[in-house]
Amino acid sequence: MSVRNALLGLLGQRPRHGYELHAAFEAVVGGEQIWDVKPAQIYTTLSRLKESGLVVEKALEQEGGPEKRIYEITAEGRQELVDWFAAPITTGHQRDEFFVKLMLSLVTERADPCKLIYTQRASLYKELHDLTTQRGSSDPASELAHIMMLDRAIMHLEADLRWLDMMEARIDEIRRQPVPEPEPRPRGRPRRRPRKER
Repeated sequence: MSVRNALLGLLGQRPRHGYELHAAFEAVVGGEQIWDVKPAQIYTTLSRLKESGLVVEKALEQEGGPEKRIYEITAEGRQELVDWFAAPITTGHQRDEFFVKLMLSLVTERADPCKLIYTQRASLYKELHDLTTQRGSSDPASELAHIMMLDRAIMHLEADLRWLDMMEARIDEIRRQPVPEPEPRPRGRPRRRPRKER
């Protein structure tokens, strides 16, 4: 979820000021331990939304204090939100930093791939333990959405652990395969195509 679309959704509910948006975002995602967004990011995103014409900023005078800046969604912002709700979310499973690290350990021989797998597995087990503990202490009567989100995260970790087991079991087979190399490209300028006669 992009912070941008989350802010549009919260402003679609009602106009809010920046601090209120930050607090509402944290409440929706289940706290800063789940998704830590700094107030500066909220204000930077609001500024970009304003430049794009998706929100407007209004000054609200307060007794005995500075003006409060209230943000309100525009018609264009509402349409952007409708489009976001209608579109599927693509996952980033194809871009995995650990996979790149593991492949580079095989190609460069600068690190032991088995050790990388052990280290990653230990980290995933710790994360799994923390999430399971957090899930166990959540109240289903008032935190069901949060529990469902934790279940999703736990299932992803379990899948990652199974994948590590598969990689470990086949690491010798992977080592025996040729190292992926880019296709050679011709150097220099491309040859000009002959002009067609008119």
